[in-house]
Amino acid sequence: MFHVKPLKRPVRRGVLVAHVAVSVSWLGLTLGLLALGLTAFLTEDATTAQAATRAMKVFGDWLVVPVALGSLLSGLVLALGTPWGLARHRWVWTKFWLTLTTAGLSVFSLRPGIDEAAARGAADIDLVIAPSVATATYLFVTAISVLKPWGPTRRGRRLRQARESARQPVGLG
Repeated sequence: MFHVKPLKRPVRRGVLVAHVAVSVSWLGLTLGLLALGLTAFLTEDATTAQAATRAMKVFGDWLVVPVALGSLLSGLVLALGTPWGLARHRWVWTKFWLTLTTAGLSVFSLRPGIDEAAARGAADIDLVIAPSVATATYLFVTAISVLKPWGPTRRGRRLRQARESARQPVGLG
């Protein structure tokens, strides 16, 4: 079985701060892309549409990949280096898969869409929908990070039962 040494408190806290900062940055970046996408899509002014898509390209070229990967990697380090684990609690497992999916879509779908829109100087509805869905996803991920719903996974229940069984004193017979 794969085992990672638990993070020491100062390291865990540093990684947690980095994770929250980069994850909040990803949410803010997505809101900025949504505002620019809406502007480019809704404006009747070609100059404004071109400026909005060019600004989106700057965000896409410089921020999307490092912020998405930073959130994914820091979350993975936290999951593997703390008692939460990656597959012990449904909220962590859900958060991991949503982050992995949105990071992949950001890199392989959103960035190429932004590049295409910037080349055309205009955005279609896809550059409104993608950041809208991403924003909703990041807000959901934030909510489950705070609320920690759903309880342990099957694996988490097995690990908890094994840990509790190991603590049970052997009866004198």
